[in-house]
Amino acid sequence: MSHPLSEDALDRLFRTARSYNGYLDTPVREEDLRAIWDLMKMGPTSANMLPARMIWCLSAEAKARLAACAMPKNGDKILAAPATVIIGMDLEFHETLPELFPHDQTARHWFPDPDARRTHALRNSSLQGGYFILAARALGFDTGPMSGFDHAKVDAAFFEGTTVRSNFISTLGKGDPSTIFGRSPRPPFERFNTVL
Repeated sequence: MSHPLSEDALDRLFRTARSYNGYLDTPVREEDLRAIWDLMKMGPTSANMLPARMIWCLSAEAKARLAACAMPKNGDKILAAPATVIIGMDLEFHETLPELFPHDQTARHWFPDPDARRTHALRNSSLQGGYFILAARALGFDTGPMSGFDHAKVDAAFFEGTTVRSNFISTLGKGDPSTIFGRSPRPPFERFNTVL
């Protein structure tokens, strides 16, 4: 039988966790990225399609290339962060289904329509992006997910010649509390929920 997580764990993942605009001067190492991936890959996706493709920008050159594709304020955040990740989505994810969903070898043929594949890739890579945020928090890191960038420029700079397209990006590190403002409102259940 499953038991609820501790109050401390719930705080770390949800209640006191924040999205950060800036970070302390603490490096993010490749082994940290691998640890985040090893947790986030366990989150559920439709037919285990796992369409997310991650590009982790640790070097100054990679961060500068990405910052050039972002709105100025977001570009500054990317340059200052210890790491930034591009969460991409493989529009041809179905080609890996024989490996990732071995229970039914016909799964590769379930998505013949490119528009439908894009919808599935977006939905499920977004789920994986959420798992990335929770995995990072669980391991003691903070994130700053953002949408303010030019998708076409990012795709040309990082995914040229592939079937991967950008979904969103996120900074990563140990958050600097001085860079956040008060938490925005979170409405009660009754506001946005209906029970039938």
